[in-house]
Amino acid sequence: MRVREPAVAGQFYPASPGELLWTVEKLLAEVDPRSGPLPSPPKALIVPHAGYAWSGPVAASGYRQLQPYSKRYRRVILVGPSHHVAFDGLAASSADCFETPLGAVTVDVASVRQLMAEDDVAVIDAAHLQEHSVEVHLPFLQVVLDEFTLLPLTVGRCQPHRMAQLLEQVWGGPETLIVLSSDLSHYHPDDEARRIDQETALAIERLDAAALSGEQACGYVGIGGLIELARTRGLHIDILDLRNSGQITGRTGKVVGYGAFACY
Repeated sequence: MRVREPAVAGQFYPASPGELLWTVEKLLAEVDPRSGPLPSPPKALIVPHAGYAWSGPVAASGYRQLQPYSKRYRRVILVGPSHHVAFDGLAASSADCFETPLGAVTVDVASVRQLMAEDDVAVIDAAHLQEHSVEVHLPFLQVVLDEFTLLPLTVGRCQPHRMAQLLEQVWGGPETLIVLSSDLSHYHPDDEARRIDQETALAIERLDAAALSGEQACGYVGIGGLIELARTRGLHIDILDLRNSGQITGRTGKVVGYGAFACY
């Protein structure tokens, strides 16, 4: 049994199982109830990946949408940008499970093997070893869903159109949820960040992948791939929450933007 151990427990989120469960449940409970449920179950979420003290409330706005469907999703495709290792294409993991303080999540090995048939998908364990963009979402998923398997992928140098082709292969049916991990603008003054992030959010809602770049969203490749599939499949993407770290923590110098979106 090959286990991918948590790398950022105690940094990005609590390392204590009890404190972590309490934190996630509190974040979910504090989501503004006026946001209401979507017209139909989400096929995909776009959610941020910073420490819970910064982006947790925005991420919770996305994960709250899954609570009525806890038994629906049996497989999660979780895609995050690589922050530590440079490579071409997508990186899968050789791990049999990803562990958090709340327990282990089984990796969907069959889907890993399916994607490994592609030249630009490879097992690169180094791309997962210290990567937080996938890990920080697992406790939320463990709380809001029942049993599920995980296909964890980190993204290197890749075009959004190619991302769409790879997502299409693992799209699955109603049992499959796609989670795209991305923060928005980085280290601008508060007013400038709000303007940039609002433009980015509107581009995502109108399914305009060409308007996105790494300057607006570090996970723009995954988002662009989802937008292409949403267009071809007649799906909508709605914004659920849009805030920056200054609005959440009160530190309004140079801030990081966070958005939560649902595709349905």
